[in-house]
Amino acid sequence: MLDLIAVATADKSLELASRRLADSLDLSFTFLTSPIKRVSNYDYLIVNSLDGLAIAKTGKGAPNPVYVDFTSGAVDHRRRFGGGKGQDIAKAVGLNKRASLSVLDATAGLGRDAFVLACLGCSVSLCERVGFVRAMLKDGLYRASLHHEVAEIVANMSLLDTDITGIEDKSVFDVVYLDPMYPHTDKSSAAAKKEMAFFRDLIGKDSDADTLLPAAMALAKYRVVVKRPKGAEYLNATPPTYQLEGKSGRFDIYVVKSLDV
Repeated sequence: MLDLIAVATADKSLELASRRLADSLDLSFTFLTSPIKRVSNYDYLIVNSLDGLAIAKTGKGAPNPVYVDFTSGAVDHRRRFGGGKGQDIAKAVGLNKRASLSVLDATAGLGRDAFVLACLGCSVSLCERVGFVRAMLKDGLYRASLHHEVAEIVANMSLLDTDITGIEDKSVFDVVYLDPMYPHTDKSSAAAKKEMAFFRDLIGKDSDADTLLPAAMALAKYRVVVKRPKGAEYLNATPPTYQLEGKSGRFDIYVVKSLDV
């Protein structure tokens, strides 16, 4: 599915690094000599620029490129005004019971939930098995580490070189957090954010999502938290210990051991 995507840059100073990135991802490289909207031989480009690494849809009328960005926009607004430990995600991982939890975000994506948890004082390890997304995360974390307002926060976020199946030490995280890609539905398509639309086009659903739950249970000291859309089936057909319902989704909590102990 990824043969419709290539690494690209329009900056000669970044050409060598971009070619190396393309080789590491087993993708083609193209040097941009025209605007992205005029590119016709690829559906998507991973664009390397001085602003960072972005995923961009090509063609006329395509939306703006998407970056991993922890310093502006909705992510920064949530850091400032998101509601602190009163947020559902904070309650789901157990920050109302214990502070400074170690969390494995095993399906990190663009890292937004991981950043929220780091903002709330958690030490967060991130796994992302899709190569170009992992490269974007690495780039976003680096750029954020240079930003005076968020450098201390992202210092508590570490990107692992493996997915959840490559972690051998068991029960090494207080909490394991899962947010697997959910299948596209007509009901959700109109409101889907552009980055999720990008990911659905390029990656599709996590067809092996059910296998994540037993792997997560083996790694969690206290609980596994699964983020799900409203009405979605339980992961691995396994009912949770309890749920937290939100406006547009829910958190299924699988308790291994009480955080009150």
